[in-house]
Amino acid sequence: MFNQNPVFIPGPTNIPEVIRNAYNIPTVDHRSGAFEGIIQPALAGVKKILKTEAGEVVIFPGSGTLGWEAAISNTLSAGDKVLAAAQGMFSEKWIEMCNRHGLDVQVHEVAWGEACPVDKYAETLKADTNHEIKAVLVTHNETATGVLSDVAAVRRAMDDAGHPALLFVDGVSSIGSMDFRMDEWGVDIAIAGSQKGFMLPTGLAIVGVSQKAIAVMDDADLPRFYYDIREMLAALKVSGYPYTPVVGLLNGLAKSTEILLDEGLDNVFARHHRIAEGVRTAVRAWGLEICAVDESTYSNSVTAILVPEGFDATALVNHASSKYHVSFGGGLGKVAGKVFRIGHLGSITDVMVLSGIATAEMAMVDLGLPITLGSGVAAAQEYYRTTA
Repeated sequence: MFNQNPVFIPGPTNIPEVIRNAYNIPTVDHRSGAFEGIIQPALAGVKKILKTEAGEVVIFPGSGTLGWEAAISNTLSAGDKVLAAAQGMFSEKWIEMCNRHGLDVQVHEVAWGEACPVDKYAETLKADTNHEIKAVLVTHNETATGVLSDVAAVRRAMDDAGHPALLFVDGVSSIGSMDFRMDEWGVDIAIAGSQKGFMLPTGLAIVGVSQKAIAVMDDADLPRFYYDIREMLAALKVSGYPYTPVVGLLNGLAKSTEILLDEGLDNVFARHHRIAEGVRTAVRAWGLEICAVDESTYSNSVTAILVPEGFDATALVNHASSKYHVSFGGGLGKVAGKVFRIGHLGSITDVMVLSGIATAEMAMVDLGLPITLGSGVAAAQEYYRTTA
């Protein structure tokens, strides 16, 4: 069946036609001068979206997960202590990766639906008077629960404790959709992926690196080769690559950053907030609850919605896919079967989201959830109609 329905998963996101055309290019010799006209605009555009002037950007063929591994492997040594919070599927996977690399991870466990526990981080950092903690990990936007954490507050906690640890931030489902301030927040490594706010297919791990992080790389002893940031920086300095790059996607990234910057980052962030608030308005009209427990931590890129006791959210997602050919995000890990997720990031409009809300309503009514058909749509329509 021919299907042009938008997806409402939190990545990969919908791809604008102009970006599809940008990465659909003939073969380009990445050892020729033509490649410079692709890679340099892409790097410059990403730096502006990360809001960094002091840092550098490297782009690996891969996904955000590779970015996690590049962060720890390039800066840490076996046995180094790392501070992290387990607050959802993706924060827990990053912790698992650290454990597999032989790092000593001090984990603060919080309920899924809660943000990074800044107060607990602050206590731990103040208590670490010998500065054994070498890196602090923050998942800016936990994609599994739709919870946004306060990176700036974590940086303040580190500064208040006078702690010299590196600050690593997973911004895979936030960067390009919500405000991110690498220099202002003192982020040492920021990790993004092409398939989220950048509106591209999966295939690029986008990593911002501070000068402080670069300075420790020669002393780090964890193995790295394919994702060696030092080698990548050296190659990019002369518009090259240490191996064959994904030229088409890099050209798409240059176009993507151009589109985002032309819209204006403040406008991009306001658009995401407005669309997300319309979804949240619909959820309230349905009488359902949002997984994020505090309104101040609501994500503007994905909303995780709790279904009533006795209903299976996975069945809802599968039903919407099979009957209406529309994709929503399922629950992951501890919230599997308990939530379904509406992704509203990247190339998205209020009109597109209204179609997703309407489809979710039909699927819920089909399965007997106590939802009034049209209630969420009407609530979201009223919100979009009366807000700029």
